[in-house]
Amino acid sequence: MTSPLEHRLSQYLALTFAERDALRWLERRERQYAAGEVVVREGEPLDLIFIVASGWLHGSVQLKNGGRQILRFYFVGDITTTFSIAWGSSAATLTAVSACTLFEMPRDALGRLFRDHPRLGALLYAVSASENVAMADRLTSIGRTDGMTRIATLLLDVRSRLRIADGLDDGMFELPLTQQDLGDAVGLTKTHVNRGLKALTETGLIERDGRVIRITDFEALSALVDFRDRHGHVAIDWLPPVGGKGDIDHSGPRVSEHM
Repeated sequence: MTSPLEHRLSQYLALTFAERDALRWLERRERQYAAGEVVVREGEPLDLIFIVASGWLHGSVQLKNGGRQILRFYFVGDITTTFSIAWGSSAATLTAVSACTLFEMPRDALGRLFRDHPRLGALLYAVSASENVAMADRLTSIGRTDGMTRIATLLLDVRSRLRIADGLDDGMFELPLTQQDLGDAVGLTKTHVNRGLKALTETGLIERDGRVIRITDFEALSALVDFRDRHGHVAIDWLPPVGGKGDIDHSGPRVSEHM
C-alpha cells in the first residue's frame, strides 16, 4: 500500500524502490487526534515533524488583539511543522480541523533523508517552495482584494491541493471549516464571510450543499479572481540524479540502514 507522502511525491517524480522505502520508513509512529485538538502550540519546544495520514489541520498564529490568523491548511501527504525546523520551537499552532491521523518523526530523520536521498530532499524543497508561493498569493489576495475574491482564492487553492491527494479532477469536496475558520484564513468577519459565500454562489461558479462545495467551472472562477494553480506542476529537471545511499540497487525494496 502506498504511503501518504510516497503518494504525494510520486505525483511529480517516478520514485525508486529505495526512495519509496525511505519514505515509508518515516511513517512508523502513528497518533490520532480529535477534531479541534491542538497538536502543538505556538512557542512550544518541538523536535518532531508530522506527516498527515488522514484528515485536515491548520497552522495559525495568535494576534495581539486576541484574534487568530490561519496561515495554511494541511491535507493527506503534507509534512507539517516544518515551520519549526529553524528554531526548535513551534512558530505556529497546529490544530486538527477534523479527526486526523499523523505520523510522527524526529527532525533528524528528515536530515538523514536529505543526506541519504538527495533527490528526495530536492523534491521536498521544490514542493515546499511551491506551497510558499501559493501562501504568498493568498496573503496578497487578503491585502488587496474584496471578500468574494479572497474566499474564492482560498477555495481554489484548497481544491488544487486536494487534487494531488485524491487524484480527482472534479470540483467537489467537503469543507470541514466553520465561517470563523474561513474568516481567520482570509481576514474577514463571519458576517463578511457569509456575504462573500453568497456572492460566490450567485455567480453560479460554486454550489454549496451543507459542508460540500462544488466548483462548477474551475477555469472560469480562476480567471475571475486571477488564481494561479501552484500545486499541479513542479519542475523536476534540475533535481540531482539518483545516487544517494540505497538508490543504486533497484532490484527490490530495501531500507537504508541509516533511516
